[in-house]
Amino acid sequence: MADEVLIERDGDIVTVTLNRPDRLNALTWTMWEGVRDAFASLEAQDDVRCIVLRGAGDKAFAPGADIAEFAALRSNFGQARAYGRLMHGTMRGVAESRHPTVALIQGICVGGGLEVAMLCDIRVCGEGSRFGVPINRIGVTMGYPEIAALIKLVGRQTALEILLEGRIFGAAEAKEKGLVSRVVPDAQVVEEAYAAARRIAAGAPLVNRWHKKFARRLEDPRPLDAKEFDEPYETFDTDDFHRGYQSFLKKEVPGFGGR
Repeated sequence: MADEVLIERDGDIVTVTLNRPDRLNALTWTMWEGVRDAFASLEAQDDVRCIVLRGAGDKAFAPGADIAEFAALRSNFGQARAYGRLMHGTMRGVAESRHPTVALIQGICVGGGLEVAMLCDIRVCGEGSRFGVPINRIGVTMGYPEIAALIKLVGRQTALEILLEGRIFGAAEAKEKGLVSRVVPDAQVVEEAYAAARRIAAGAPLVNRWHKKFARRLEDPRPLDAKEFDEPYETFDTDDFHRGYQSFLKKEVPGFGGR
């Protein structure tokens, strides 16, 4: 598991890498566990400012699940349910991470790979990247949590188009559909993804976490109560606020401390 999911840190930016380049980073049971555990461990670390999720090499983010595992681990209802619960726990960890997340997408991003990438806050891909969910070709359904995430991202009509046709399509179409945030030349994907991560990391980390929390709360149809409505003003009692606006007036870099 340690070899199939790598965690590397560069200051306040952490990279989580799907590491099976010989299989285009096809997702195994242990990789789902590895990503789940990586995000769980990072959740408690206040000094993390951004997480970059990527695949090893430049040929693929991930082509989906490793079909070779199906016979042993997903060959019937009971096994599929257990596998699905693992997947959904991992996806929930990515989607609900309090830290900002960037998906660095090179090459193929299909099936389960796309399902994970679409849960990141920002998705940067290359012009040669390819996307799709062709699971109806192997008689497999997408689960409710994944369908909900896809509909949330692209809308019901486009989600059904992707699922029913099972077509593989390019980066420009993925951008048009809303699956990715940014398309750049293939040679610039790594540079642009990490530039985005550095821009995020340069901001006040408490503010970034609050914005993620507020955006998630607004998906709940319940009205905000008075305490929730006032929570955005709590930032004015933070050290980062005082450091931030004073540095702005002095034309200095604030160097936020997350307090």
